[in-house]
Amino acid sequence: MYLNSKLPASGTTIFSVMSKLAAEHGALNLGQGFPGFAIDPLLGELTRHYIDKGYNQYAPMPGVPELRKAIAEKIQFLYGHAYDPAEEITVTAGATQAIYTALTALVHDGDEVMLFAPAYDSYAPGVELNGGIPVWIELEPPHYTIQWDLVKKLINHRTRVILINTPHNPTGTILKEEDLRQLANIVSGTDIIIISDEVYEHMVFDGARHESVTRYPELADRAVVVASFGKTFHVTGWKMGYAAAPAPMMAEFRKVHQFNVFSCNTPMQYALCAYMEDRTHWQGLPGFYQKKRNLFLEAVRNSAFQFTPAEGSYFQLLDYSRISAEKDTDMAVRLTREHKITAIPVSVFYPGHGPGHMLRFCFAKNDEDLLRAGEILQHI
Repeated sequence: MYLNSKLPASGTTIFSVMSKLAAEHGALNLGQGFPGFAIDPLLGELTRHYIDKGYNQYAPMPGVPELRKAIAEKIQFLYGHAYDPAEEITVTAGATQAIYTALTALVHDGDEVMLFAPAYDSYAPGVELNGGIPVWIELEPPHYTIQWDLVKKLINHRTRVILINTPHNPTGTILKEEDLRQLANIVSGTDIIIISDEVYEHMVFDGARHESVTRYPELADRAVVVASFGKTFHVTGWKMGYAAAPAPMMAEFRKVHQFNVFSCNTPMQYALCAYMEDRTHWQGLPGFYQKKRNLFLEAVRNSAFQFTPAEGSYFQLLDYSRISAEKDTDMAVRLTREHKITAIPVSVFYPGHGPGHMLRFCFAKNDEDLLRAGEILQHI
């Protein structure tokens, strides 16, 4: 049987490949981005409570109303923007589903979607599967900044979406207020939609402020904002997230959502709602993850790797150019096989693979594992 692939250039994701290799070689896996520590027992207890209480059937398609209300209250408390929980917030099966659903709902054949490389690997396939055309702009190293003059130059009547990500995966950089101001000026007077991937919103370090698009009314009015309970509460395996957008855009979003997911895990929604009542459960995350970043960087400080401290997310890039000239994909495999530590090569986040002397390490791990990683890396 002949099959005409919609994604002929795509194979198994780098995360699956490297995690499989790590398991085969008994390597310390700092590649795939998931926390290496237990969740708060209270969150588990709340989930069991709602299971035992019989909250086990389909939730409403947009999400449990109480949870949507809690999300709206959190956004307004943090960023000052008011969403209508009934019409403008939808609970999703993780952030990746939310991004794909937004692209499916809003991108038509021939529409251009502006992406910034390096970029999370689901973005471009989501665009292509929906008939869109990815338009790539490379972030400018070493601080991976957006070249706004180039963005303005490349915008045309076919530009439908600009997809941004802050804090940024894989580089650990954050957008600043000036970036959001420039973006607002560029899209003013156009029909361009912003999709803002903000799954690491609570992981911003050194006293910096997370610049959500919801802080800027002129952007919020044209944006789908995506966030993640999995990243925020260390439960990535739950695949729970949400999207927030103005009512007309959310109506289109829900038309797709109802047919590719319909609704999300019911007892977990109630548990998350109850858990969010205590704001300390997310207000303490910047300090928590900054300590882990600092511990990891101190552990590798005397190594031959070079770095600029991550500004956000739970990823740290390490530059190995003083160690080897080999491609980062080869270096990542060699580290796993020979040194029993796994990272993700950053070149795979570029279209057609980009510059190859950076590796991405996840520091959302137990302190013991971060110290062990430092010991390994100091001997390379």
